Amino acid sequence: MIGSVIGTFLKKGISEELQNSIFSILGVAIIIVGLNGVLSNMASVVDGLIVTSNEILLIISLSLGVLIGELLKIDEKLNNFGKSLEDKYKIGGFAKSFVSGTLIFCVGAMAIVGSLNDGLTNDYSLLLIKSLLDGIVSVILSATMGIGVLFSFIPVGIYQGSITLLASFLNPFLSSELISLICMVGYTLVITIGLNFTFKTNIKTANLLPSLLIPIIYYFIF
Repeated sequence: MIGSVIGTFLKKGISEELQNSIFSILGVAIIIVGLNGVLSNMASVVDGLIVTSNEILLIISLSLGVLIGELLKIDEKLNNFGKSLEDKYKIGGFAKSFVSGTLIFCVGAMAIVGSLNDGLTNDYSLLLIKSLLDGIVSVILSATMGIGVLFSFIPVGIYQGSITLLASFLNPFLSSELISLICMVGYTLVITIGLNFTFKTNIKTANLLPSLLIPIIYYFIF
């Protein structure tokens, strides 16, 4: 929240050209983080060779996830929610900054692993680290996109809190393997966010969020 407020005040002092440059570079950084996360969760070194696994699961998760997301119109509903707030408070660009902030802060391994760790062991150190990183990112996002990033703390809090509570109830069923599968898909979604930032693509990452559920279903069935 503090980072968002700081970034909002900085916006007037940042030229549009500089904003676009920061935005593009931020996208590159997000892509790199996403690639690193995907590879760390699906690749291993065997006899000096890099071996990957769960590629088919990743493809199926993304395919089914986007199908579910499109049917539920998650991206559209998130945008409509943001636009309703924009109309109420008359703040330009609110919807875009709200959705982008929500996706960046919610999707990813640290949000999942940190919340799970908090729910299972009462260790919230990962969430503290994530908060620091989110604070830095929120300054840049708010400066480049607007105050909508500030309001993303609402879905982020609900998202992380829900995972923590769920982890407490599902303690006996969770394993490092399952977390790794979820993170593999999560980091792939992070890459799509970076692509949208840097290359101005129109990938509706919000519609891919159901993909995070597919590895869970796979794990318990197979």
